[in-house]
Amino acid sequence: MKVVVDTNILLVSISPRSNAHWLWKALLFGDFEMYVTTDILTEYAEIISREMGKEVAEAALDLLSDLPNVHNVNKFYFWQLVEVDPDDNKFIDCAIAANAEYLVSEDKHLKVIQKYPYFNISLIHLSEFKKILGK
Repeated sequence: MKVVVDTNILLVSISPRSNAHWLWKALLFGDFEMYVTTDILTEYAEIISREMGKEVAEAALDLLSDLPNVHNVNKFYFWQLVEVDPDDNKFIDCAIAANAEYLVSEDKHLKVIQKYPYFNISLIHLSEFKKILGK
């Protein structure tokens, strides 16, 4: 299953003390295929570094780059579907480029993807993704 994970979702899943740590473990065990772009990885590094420290960010990004189920895709088109917060477009653009099934996020701005059913991308909350994975 092809998935794009919003930064805040990934961030809360890293700590073993988090209720969302199941997502990080599922990623490590290869339970799903995660798709990223260079700009998503840059945002992951920036936010994780700010919230958890530079060492944690470096370790997390190194791990992501080594996992066989994390794929870096190139975007050849910028859809610009999110007008309210254009920085969020990177997640939708990645999901479209990867032909992802799911975009896991709690961000209201990304709901715009639901206006375009022909992309076949479901915007789902973390709790919904947990049910899909059977965790």
